[in-house]
Amino acid sequence: MDESPAFGDRGRAPTQPRGWVGAPARRNQEVVRRRATREPHRFRAVIHHRRPLMARNPRAPRITTASSGDTTASSHPGAAPHEPGALDVVDLAKSYGDAPALDPVTLSVGRGERVALIGHNGSGKTTLLRMAVGLLEPTAGSATICGHPAGSLAARAAVSYVADQPTFYDDLSLWEHLDYVARLHGVTEWEQHAADLLGMLGLYERADEMPNRFSRGLKQKSALALGFIRPFEVMVVDEPFVGLDSSGKEALLALLGGAHDHGATLVVATHELGFVGTTQRVVALRDGRIVFDGPTAGLDVDRLVRT
Repeated sequence: MDESPAFGDRGRAPTQPRGWVGAPARRNQEVVRRRATREPHRFRAVIHHRRPLMARNPRAPRITTASSGDTTASSHPGAAPHEPGALDVVDLAKSYGDAPALDPVTLSVGRGERVALIGHNGSGKTTLLRMAVGLLEPTAGSATICGHPAGSLAARAAVSYVADQPTFYDDLSLWEHLDYVARLHGVTEWEQHAADLLGMLGLYERADEMPNRFSRGLKQKSALALGFIRPFEVMVVDEPFVGLDSSGKEALLALLGGAHDHGATLVVATHELGFVGTTQRVVALRDGRIVFDGPTAGLDVDRLVRT
């Protein structure tokens, strides 16, 4: 693999962020090399650490296309069974012992929809999303992503999920996380896209730092960069605006809008009115049940959440 630094359009090595190459970077590199020796199936993608290009205006996120066996579904919530939606859950339920966390929920999100999932804390939003993408085993019911069972390789390839409490590897820098995720999903020539994302999210000069040591807001931005560096047809995001400053919120709105414009389906759990106002549809949860599922136009979101 080529270990030479990436060069700009004019053939010159761009100015790197302050502290980009130094003792921490070399130490982190050696940690990755040692860990790669122990776990080659996970870390062979990040052995070589490359410097990014200068950040430009971010490119549109890469959006994968449906497999040839799929039929493009209508964006109407009630897509026909032979036309799988982007995200479909049927009688999905979760209980912890005798305590129900989510009553049976049936929901279909059509391809290309932009949906806001709202509800007070503890209403079941995170539980629903984690089961929908295959990260939490349901007590009952089923979920599919683009017609593929949640948690299957095909479903995981189609959906990009950003958690509300993101976690990171202790011994990988932010740039190495981006390297790992991009290569894991078969993305080549990812460096410029990564630099663009970091520049837009205000993380370019933090790329060689460890994201597990970041503040809440910087961790959220880092998780978003990882979510957008990979291909996806469906993006599921849990409370992404929490902890973001105003510039971070503006950047996220632009990234979500760009993804939707290029055909992605968006399901976002949030109370951020700036995003809710851009959606076509709102789904509201209360105490583990869907209490509203309808168009956004004319909806009083605050009242719906409070009642």
